[in-house]
Amino acid sequence: SFLETAESFKEVTGREIKKVPALRGKTIVNLFYEPSTRTRTSFELAAKRLSADVINISSSTSSATKGETLLDTARNIEAMKTDILIVRHPMAGAPALLAQQLTSSVINAGDGAHEHPTQALLDLYTIKEKKGRIQGLTVVIAGDILHSRVARSNLFGLVTMGARVRLAGPGTMLPPLMGSWLAAAPGQIELFTDFDKALSGADVIMMLRLQLERQGGSFFPSVNEYARYYGLTARRVSQAAPDALIMHPGPINRGVEIAPEVADGLSSAILEQVTNGVAVRMAILYLLSGGGKGDN
Repeated sequence: SFLETAESFKEVTGREIKKVPALRGKTIVNLFYEPSTRTRTSFELAAKRLSADVINISSSTSSATKGETLLDTARNIEAMKTDILIVRHPMAGAPALLAQQLTSSVINAGDGAHEHPTQALLDLYTIKEKKGRIQGLTVVIAGDILHSRVARSNLFGLVTMGARVRLAGPGTMLPPLMGSWLAAAPGQIELFTDFDKALSGADVIMMLRLQLERQGGSFFPSVNEYARYYGLTARRVSQAAPDALIMHPGPINRGVEIAPEVADGLSSAILEQVTNGVAVRMAILYLLSGGGKGDN
């Protein structure tokens, strides 16, 4: 399975020489139209540890600054006989459009406020690794759900794997189409505007970054007010299960959505998420390149 493949690659990342020849001769392109540290670096490391050749292109250094369309840029990259295109773009649906138009594989590294599937996969892997299971767990996803692609991908992944999901945040930050989500997974998804109630007995707490750069209007009175009602403090963690796992996709706004002592505490898996991200993305690149086709 996918998680087993990621597990085998995590063993590789722990070696002194962190390389296997699985993708030798393959060319992978990171095409990022938005800033990124973790995701871009994670994909680059994953590709290099599989012995692939990697090219990084950002929008500021691409011909997009000269007016070239995303599709033309991608077609030109493909014409250079590249194998996998990893795309991050501010417009929802951009990677899906490219996947329809190109013959090479396309990976969505985040499209607008739509989805971030590889983040959800590394989060599922981290939960499974730390908790031993996903099915039956109660997972709180809290914060700016309206603008969060991480929340959407994790919600779909967690529900598919049998977890119960509590979405918590200000009413202004809950998506208007929540009714369709609730109908699609009856009994598995609950909505809370009271963060403290949502945390009661939770097994996993997944905090979201307050995405001020995506917010065209004011969704709350002030950052201080937001932190007071929706910031994860040590006191709030105590309301969850005693062995509750603390997660955050990063980057962290310390003192806003999460207190420093919680982010750096023993229950925090935030840095382990980053570590696991490389192994998970190695698995994705390997399987997309045809690896494991003969495996049972």
